[in-house]
Amino acid sequence: MSKMTRKTGLTAAAAVTALSLALSACGGNETKSDGASSDKPVELIWYTIGTPQKDVDTVMAEVSKYTQEKINATIKMKMIDWGDYTQKMQVLVASGEPMDIMFTSAGGFDYVQNARKGAFLELDELLDKYGQGIKDTIDPGFLSGSKVDGHNYGIPANKELPQLEVWRFNQNLMDKYKLDTSGVRTLDSLEPLLKAIKSQDPAITPFAMDKNYVPYVPYDYLVTNMPMAVKLDGTDLKVVDILETDEMKQALNTMHKYYQAGYVAPEAATTGSTQDLMTSGKWLLDRAQTQPLAETSWSASNGYPITSTPASDAVITNTSVQGSIMAISANSEHPEKAMEFLNLLNTDPVLRNMVDSGIEGTHYEKIDDKHMKNLDASQNYNMPSYSLGNNMLLYLNENDPDDKWEQFKKFNAEGKPSPILGFNFDSTKVSTEMTAIQNVKEQFWASLMTGTVDPATYLPKAIEQFKAAGLDKVIAEAQTQLDAWVAANKA
Repeated sequence: MSKMTRKTGLTAAAAVTALSLALSACGGNETKSDGASSDKPVELIWYTIGTPQKDVDTVMAEVSKYTQEKINATIKMKMIDWGDYTQKMQVLVASGEPMDIMFTSAGGFDYVQNARKGAFLELDELLDKYGQGIKDTIDPGFLSGSKVDGHNYGIPANKELPQLEVWRFNQNLMDKYKLDTSGVRTLDSLEPLLKAIKSQDPAITPFAMDKNYVPYVPYDYLVTNMPMAVKLDGTDLKVVDILETDEMKQALNTMHKYYQAGYVAPEAATTGSTQDLMTSGKWLLDRAQTQPLAETSWSASNGYPITSTPASDAVITNTSVQGSIMAISANSEHPEKAMEFLNLLNTDPVLRNMVDSGIEGTHYEKIDDKHMKNLDASQNYNMPSYSLGNNMLLYLNENDPDDKWEQFKKFNAEGKPSPILGFNFDSTKVSTEMTAIQNVKEQFWASLMTGTVDPATYLPKAIEQFKAAGLDKVIAEAQTQLDAWVAANKA
């Protein structure tokens, strides 16, 4: 449950190369002693994602008073803005900039890629020795699902675990036109709703989407929204080209039908965001990932009621597990102390709420034992909650139900693991082909997925171009790795 949600995906090839060289030169994943027995407190430098906040140093001074008393360490937080995070972290890590803890994820300073490059310390022994509270507290699915080549390189945030796709509805319009969501589940089942709103209110965009939209099919992608995927039913762990599956072919045909009928905005394939539509309320439905109480959050942030109904099963994937992770730098001078801090952050409600919400009486005030409300000064310390550790230690907001975190735990327990949860494809041997595939994707993907072009014509062209770029070679390499992983982990 984040106060703010963004994604980053910037790359810097030169910095990545420098990163690899710098890390190989300084010894990669060797554990250093931090002199934990010293009476002098150590300063832990923590790099994290988010718009730099005016009061971050003030809050960290209070945090440091608490952590010095608890673990004899002080905290220096350095925030890097959303769109700059990946690129700047690549440069900082490659240059050997002092740091102890850093935010990483599937979409920001790529967790798996940088673990393999040696940017992060292997944490298995540190977890056993200094992180027992973490192992006892957070959902074990996070730790098992975030292993890279059998080892933990970071501590995932304890938050929603599965990915559950839902259809979201502008309930004002559903009520106005007496539309019913019963029976809605598949992409094809949306057609009566889309047709009804199009005929009754032409000013409304029936199906809101942007260029990142991909029709849901029951497959787990090896790399997010790249064409290599494995079917979720788990009966045959075969890597396939998603564009050649019957499920995706049917979905693309349906999307093109919807586009031709005017249910999708003409500019969908080039639109970066649907926020303008959300603000105006001139949309009927879209698709999103959900979590407990998401409808309440969506409705509050947009100013009108938004409801939802499932579009998929709840599946635990690598992407959902790796959405927010804190790693210890391979070059940290204080690895043991860094793990002590992460253990405290994930088990101590006082510390976790101070890091998240600031100073009590300045940035927020308690309403009761469980609930809090932000004060005016919170605008100077508005942090992305999801990125800062165990969310289930957080105080509840004013309108949150008392059982909010129990709802999250139930939601997590009901998630079904993907058959390839824990498998992370290593594209090193096919990096040239992956670059070429990305170029083909940029040419065809968005226009196909949004229904903008006719799949009868463009899908064969896209499949041919992906093959020419080396997709078959990539799939063969992925299958070899997956078979080896299955042999080692599924016996």
